[in-house]
Order: sequence, then C-alpha cells, then structure tokens
Amino acid sequence: MQIFYTPDIAGMEYFLSEDESKHAIRVLRMNEGDAIYLVDGKGTFFEAVIASAHPKKCHILVQNVVKDYEKRDYYLHIAISPLKNADRFEWFLEKATEIGIDAITPLFCKRTEKKNFNMERSNRIIESAMKQSIKAFHPILYPMAKIGDFVKGATGDIKMIACCEGERHLIRDCYKPGQKVLILIGPEGDFTEEEMALAKSAGFTPITLGKSRLRTETAGLAACHSVHFLNL
Repeated sequence: MQIFYTPDIAGMEYFLSEDESKHAIRVLRMNEGDAIYLVDGKGTFFEAVIASAHPKKCHILVQNVVKDYEKRDYYLHIAISPLKNADRFEWFLEKATEIGIDAITPLFCKRTEKKNFNMERSNRIIESAMKQSIKAFHPILYPMAKIGDFVKGATGDIKMIACCEGERHLIRDCYKPGQKVLILIGPEGDFTEEEMALAKSAGFTPITLGKSRLRTETAGLAACHSVHFLNL
C-alpha cells in the first residue's frame, strides 16, 4: 500500500507535487491505473487511482473517501524535553506517531541540554511515520515551551508528570480510558524540585513508569504505549 501525505487535498482529484510525483513514478515505478492512497493529516483517508503517470505532475482520481479513519477514542499530549542527541528525540517522534499520539510539545527545563530543535525536519519524520503506520491524523508538533509557562496554561482531563523520586502513582491508577491526558517527560537528570513543585501546584500528578530508570525518549515512549494499551 503506497500512501502519500496530501494536506491540501480538496475534491475528487489531485495532483501530486513534483517531488511526490517523481517518487511515485520514477522510484516506485507506479503507472496509470495503479491504486494509490492519500491521507490529509486531519483524519481523512482517500482511496484513489493514478489517472496520468506524469513524473512531475502525477494526476490522481479519488475513488473513495473515509472520514475519521481509525480515529482513537482518547487524546494524548506529551510534553518532553529535547535531547542533546537529536537522533534520540527524532526516534521518539517516529515511534510515538506509529503507536498513536495527538500532540507533542518540546519542553525546555532547567536541565535540558538541547535549547532548540529542527521543526521542519521533525515534521517530516512525523509524516513519514504516519505513512508507514497508515495513520490519517497528523500529530501536532508545537514550538518549544518553557516548563514554567507551559504548566500554567496546561489543560486536560488528567495531567501527569513522570519523575524518578518521591511519592508516585502508576498511570493505570489515575487514568481512565477515553480521557484527554497530558504527560510531562523531563530531561536526563529529571525535573528539579522547583519544577516538580510548580507542576504539582498546577494540578499535575506525579507518576512512575516502572522500576527501571529510563532515558528520556524511552520514558516518553513508555508513557505513550501505556495510554495506548489502557485504551485497547
């Protein structure tokens, strides 16, 4: 199944961009009449065929439209500290998209070593993971936010902060399937005491992700999968 991300699609026909046309015709060697599938990132899945296999302007005719394709019953937002090694943060973006996530916010904390990230490249990784895992919803990738500003305006039915010390709860003990949940994942070295106190005062519940001390990207993925599993 060849899937293309087409966020600007409207109507029952579409022309792939020059890059996507080249990929479809030159690389994948697709021809007129071949089945092709499109997603708009907003939850719509399009079944289509190639009408004209032009390597610069491939013409697509939509045959069937599926709204809210495999829409999940819950909403998950993870705010996670970027990592000094960009590959590890990008690995989290890819795998969380494959499992299922609605929003991601890079979170700048006192111990965060990486002060920026590549938004354009990160979104390309998300788009690739969408297509690979046959997702019609594109997770929202927000700009980096400082933890102080972020927790003050944070919303959700349930708000959690993963941490390594102190009294903590399991996700399953404070989350019910179908809820809108926000989870904070800190940098290596964990959140500071001040950050923890700030999050608690904003209504965040401290949680543990198990007995092992996890790397930031592993903790983010463990939280993502835990919520996914509880909603199965």
